[in-house]
Amino acid sequence: MSDQERHGGVGGRIWLVLLLALVCAAVLLVVLPRDDRGGDGSRGSTACRPRTVASWSADDKVTDAFARYGDDPTRTDDWTGGDGTHSVRLPDGRVLWLFSDTLLGQVHAPPNSAGQPHAWRDPNAPMVRNSAVVMSRSGTLERTLPTPLFSDPAPQQWRWPVAARVEPRTPGSDENVVRVLLWNRMASQGPWIYGVPLATEVATLSLPDLRVEGIVKVSDQQRVADPEKRVLYGVTTVDEDGWTYVFGGTDAQAASRPSSDAHVARVPHGRLADADAWEYWDGEEWGEGPSRSVLGDGGRKGVGSAFTVVRDERTYVLFTMAAGAEGLTDVMSYWSCSPTGPWHGPAKGFEAPLPKDSAARQDTAAYNPQVHPSLGGDGRVALSYDVNWLDPVPASAQANINRNVALYRPRFVSLRLAESR
Repeated sequence: MSDQERHGGVGGRIWLVLLLALVCAAVLLVVLPRDDRGGDGSRGSTACRPRTVASWSADDKVTDAFARYGDDPTRTDDWTGGDGTHSVRLPDGRVLWLFSDTLLGQVHAPPNSAGQPHAWRDPNAPMVRNSAVVMSRSGTLERTLPTPLFSDPAPQQWRWPVAARVEPRTPGSDENVVRVLLWNRMASQGPWIYGVPLATEVATLSLPDLRVEGIVKVSDQQRVADPEKRVLYGVTTVDEDGWTYVFGGTDAQAASRPSSDAHVARVPHGRLADADAWEYWDGEEWGEGPSRSVLGDGGRKGVGSAFTVVRDERTYVLFTMAAGAEGLTDVMSYWSCSPTGPWHGPAKGFEAPLPKDSAARQDTAAYNPQVHPSLGGDGRVALSYDVNWLDPVPASAQANINRNVALYRPRFVSLRLAESR
């Protein structure tokens, strides 16, 4: 991939933000409990019940931690901004943060070249397709692993990391490793400006040194002729009864289809890297595939290409950006009693705070809501979202990101869920 293509990647992702916000749906769902055969669970003290966002507040502590780390002028080869934010807590208490397109380079104190009171980045700052940042047990961001952590699989292709989890190297083993789900995409012309989906892969990282040991393909989608029907898995995972449920989705591209479809697979604990162990929900039962959508009608009911799911007691709750123009700011919610649905919603979750600068607010958007169990606790859910600049011209979009480094970084909120009436 040429330098021009690499440096244009962020701009393409910015245009993607506008495209996703206006074209894709985002929702939070809560559903009645179901078993794997599709029946509703019984109502009791621990039964699945409708859930919604009761309250939320900005979590400035974690947001500021990334701002301080990215602004540190002593490093020139570390993370200064990125999106696609995911995390996993390691056995020793550290947290591994994973990002998709990432800007490196050095950050300079304000004012920027336009005289604005923003910290800024050099216009030719390097960009890599993925990165990983290590946070200490105390919550201090310590270092960026060598970038890119996951190399390009072929020319004009790249890997974006999504969900990650710690599991035994083999079932029953005392040795743990980190499994990272990866999206393999290929460069293309519009409307696939952020890449045609090719496959879902799983990387294995050693512990405690976080060295990439290998990458295997678990779901090859290249035989699916229509890219809009290809499913990439790993946007989020949830554990239940010895299974890891792996959620994924399609990419809606047409204006007539403003939302994407959510799908789900499951894998026995400890076997994420074993393609033969994956089972897919076909609408009636688990099998070898292909899968059927568990949420999405092509309109306002569905998900964006990035969404997240958390389990609150017996209830599954899903967060994603809203469909249409509201998708620039509004995170929506659905709920369900089973990973396979039925999902109920959408209902509004919260409006993601954007930069306070009035000029910036009208040109920025929130996207990619992600729950972080590594940070949650005390009955609250930690959720991040990414912020980007809206501009159909990649060069202009990237220039604005570099003029204000606070834009292309995750922001965090703390949610409290409650039973909906």
